[in-house]
Amino acid sequence: MSNHLRTFVLLAALTALFVGAGYLVGGAAGMAVAFVLAAGMNLVSYWNADKIVLRMYRAEPVDERHPEPLIRNYVRDVLEMADQAGMPRPAVYVIENPQPNAFATGRDPAHAAVAATTGLLSTLDRREIRGVMGHELAHVKNRDTLTMTVTATIAGAISALANFAFFFGGRDGEGRPAGMIGTIAVALLAPMAAALVQFAISRGREYEADRGGAEISGDPQALASALQKIEAYARGGYVNPDAERNPATAHMFIINPLSGRGADNLFSTHPATHNRVAALMKLGGGGVRTSAPRAPARGTAVPVTRQGPQSPWG
Repeated sequence: MSNHLRTFVLLAALTALFVGAGYLVGGAAGMAVAFVLAAGMNLVSYWNADKIVLRMYRAEPVDERHPEPLIRNYVRDVLEMADQAGMPRPAVYVIENPQPNAFATGRDPAHAAVAATTGLLSTLDRREIRGVMGHELAHVKNRDTLTMTVTATIAGAISALANFAFFFGGRDGEGRPAGMIGTIAVALLAPMAAALVQFAISRGREYEADRGGAEISGDPQALASALQKIEAYARGGYVNPDAERNPATAHMFIINPLSGRGADNLFSTHPATHNRVAALMKLGGGGVRTSAPRAPARGTAVPVTRQGPQSPWG
């Protein structure tokens, strides 16, 4: 099954869960009201999701005229890879955060943005940063950002229905077809099922973006090396407080920014890094160019170096 077909099937499953949960909570009327609300959330997400997320992480726009060479080169590489991939140039942002990470957002390739943290720019070398941003451009090219926004919105609507069912319920009989058993089922099982579908979409998309990113950057080994480094820092005590406050956005990042959630399991938004690295190694036909560093001690600051001679890019 192709990645796009698999995503369609998973989105259809989420929609079916939503409709079923609405019917169990309030019958046909409850289902209709919930569906209208979800449609409204989807509309808002479609037009404004990128602005909301970028504001949430206090991302600052940057361009090729930036005074710092490190950031100028980062912007130039992103725009160059976008041109080579035959896609519109995205807006480029930097987030002041010591945790190395990056994400893409936007409703389509013509209205997209990519963002990297200062931790990413100061920790990785230029080849690795190109690999990471190639991954993010692949998300944009595949329209993954819109897919994940819609998925998160529907999953959130199911969870809202479940909370309503748990605390308020409905009338036994026609108003709530399954009675108390239906209420309990919606409250406990629907959000769990929605989460599983959401995470399955995210994990599949990450593997596809790794492959596409390797093609865009032309360097799968550099991306594999970058993933290992980012994983080491993310698990080594560098907490991303904005992500912790907004866990629904975790799936957007190249590595899960939430502390202690890196395993490849049913409730992880990302595949295990060693599985992603293994797949990239097959594309590259060899080992990873740079070994991952040992995770730094918790509480140690990541240096954000932007001075010319001290820059990791030279």
